[in-house]
Amino acid sequence: MPRPAAHDLATAVNAWFADAARPLPWRAAEVSPWAVLVSEFMLQQTQVDRVIPRWEAWIRRWPTPASLAAEPAAEAVRAWDRLGYPRRALWLHRAAVEIVERHGGEVPHELDELLALQGVGPYTARAVAAFAFGARVPVVDTNTRRVIARAVDGNAEPAPPSTARDLAAMSALLPESPHEARVFNAGAMELGAIVCTARAPRCAACPVNDRCAWLLAGSPAYDGPRKSKQARFEGSDRQVRGLVMRELRAAHRPVTRAEIVRVWADAGQLERAISGLVADGLAVETPEGMTLPEA
Repeated sequence: MPRPAAHDLATAVNAWFADAARPLPWRAAEVSPWAVLVSEFMLQQTQVDRVIPRWEAWIRRWPTPASLAAEPAAEAVRAWDRLGYPRRALWLHRAAVEIVERHGGEVPHELDELLALQGVGPYTARAVAAFAFGARVPVVDTNTRRVIARAVDGNAEPAPPSTARDLAAMSALLPESPHEARVFNAGAMELGAIVCTARAPRCAACPVNDRCAWLLAGSPAYDGPRKSKQARFEGSDRQVRGLVMRELRAAHRPVTRAEIVRVWADAGQLERAISGLVADGLAVETPEGMTLPEA
């Protein structure tokens, strides 16, 4: 099966994206690189609809890295509320401090400087470089990987993630123009998020359905390797950690062990969750009880 020409694929996706792009607030022309960085932290493993109100509240309260860095880390964790994976709040606070200390309060635009910030990995660094600064770099998320797997490779699902392989695949499709490359990075993600979805792809509405290798092959079932599935949330240590964090966020004072033991009946699992939160820096044990971190 012939592979679609990179230029044709990007041109079709970009033309579709011009009309189909959701009006997400961090895509507005006037948003700052800091606002883009915050959105990328929040969007990790979290649905867009849950992120929008939290992002808007965050940017109103902390419109610059310096405004966040000036407050205790506990306030970042508290404001993170129920977005999940609250270590991201700690990392974002630390990144704000590093931006102030190393870069005069301005988000850096070089990839190596972005990667040196706390909590910024290869995806986030490239997303900020591309979407905040217009750099011509490949940006690959789960949705992009699925679009490439189907449209280019003819597979119903992408293989387990590989940073080197995934970036090379996107690089091969990226237009030469930095502007068009930026649009294609965003457009491929959008296509995977709202059309080329995992469970029920809307192939009839796809702008590249006439050249999609998977469709042209008859939409065969996937028989390749898969990444391991995440364990159930209900009854998991993640759920217990979330319940403990809820108590700490709600209290503006130390929470005693007697109060915490009420949140979960399994004492061993509760202790494991507490120990993990302390080890991760999300909770601090004091003689008076447990609190969110202050530094």
